[in-house]
Amino acid sequence: MTTATTTETQLITPHGGQLIDRVAADAIELSESAVSLPVIRLNARQESDARLIAQGAFSPLEGFLTSADYLSVRDHMRLESGVVWPLPVTLAVDEETAAGLREGGQAALAAPDGSLAGIIDVAELFGYDKHLEAERAFRTTDEAHPGVAGVYAQGPVLVGGRITMLSGTPALEPAAAPYHQTPAETRAAFAARNWRTVVGFQTRNPVHRAHEYIQKCAMEITDGLLLHPLVGETKPDDIPAGIRMRCYEALLENYYPADRVHLSVFPAFMRYAGPREAVFHAIARKNYGCSHFIVGRDHAGVGSYYGTYDAQHIFREFEPKELGITPLYFENSFFCSACGAMASEKTCPHGVESRVSLSGTQVRDMLARRETPPLEFSRPEVARVLMEEYAQV
Repeated sequence: MTTATTTETQLITPHGGQLIDRVAADAIELSESAVSLPVIRLNARQESDARLIAQGAFSPLEGFLTSADYLSVRDHMRLESGVVWPLPVTLAVDEETAAGLREGGQAALAAPDGSLAGIIDVAELFGYDKHLEAERAFRTTDEAHPGVAGVYAQGPVLVGGRITMLSGTPALEPAAAPYHQTPAETRAAFAARNWRTVVGFQTRNPVHRAHEYIQKCAMEITDGLLLHPLVGETKPDDIPAGIRMRCYEALLENYYPADRVHLSVFPAFMRYAGPREAVFHAIARKNYGCSHFIVGRDHAGVGSYYGTYDAQHIFREFEPKELGITPLYFENSFFCSACGAMASEKTCPHGVESRVSLSGTQVRDMLARRETPPLEFSRPEVARVLMEEYAQV
């Protein structure tokens, strides 16, 4: 057992009090015990959740939710213990698979490629109301919502229980794989730099000037920044993780102090749950060692399902000590030609005609037309990467 350094002990405590570790200590023993077990074939999303649970990113979860925790999370955003947890993390299977399982037994968890990934102690098999989960978690039952569609496509039976996983990570794009670190590893990296306060930034897009502006504002009050892009499954029209990683590298090389930024990846899939997912993202980054978390406009939103700042409002439903991590709220940011600088609606007195602000959809449309995003919106090095990539499409 290793002894924590003074700085490690000064990093924020993981959610629930300790960093969960459900990675098998003896891979051979686990593999041998799995030979005679019924098999649950995980899809990419399920494997992602299982790996993140095992590595402690979803602490205090030790496995997939049982019914009491599931209902409490769905209806009250808390585990049965009272610990804040905003979104169901479940293992859904079809009826045929469920018929081969028994409560109190075990099942092998197979990765999407069929290889052994781990074992689940089957504590409970139970049905659930998909439409009610959608209504509570996503605030809509519209199947056009990608998160809702994902729930509707799941099997009708949930398998709850603690898991034990073999060491490994979900499949990642080659450009993202070198940046994968577990929560224990990011915490060690922060400790090595003597960081006590760390601000986390979630993104599924390239970082543009507005993102850079709010990150650097947050860096003024913390020791360091964890740039933590989500690189799991996203919508088909989102910019691929490999392209985004090149953009992050170009930006950090030219515009950020190397000793105050840490780039790692979050191999989760996007749920597009808006406000609840903002809390989910914050708690996960708390487990990675972040004391602060940036919550901007329409965090984890999609379409027009959520209000612009609903993801900020939801944090006020909890006592600060319940979350532990400090949310940092930022207004919509942009380059103002009248100010001659980056600004936000809090600091800029000028009208929209002076503001350069583009949506992700507008940027993708520009790139599809082979048009370079304006310098006021994107750093030239980032724009160059995007133009090079889209020229090959």
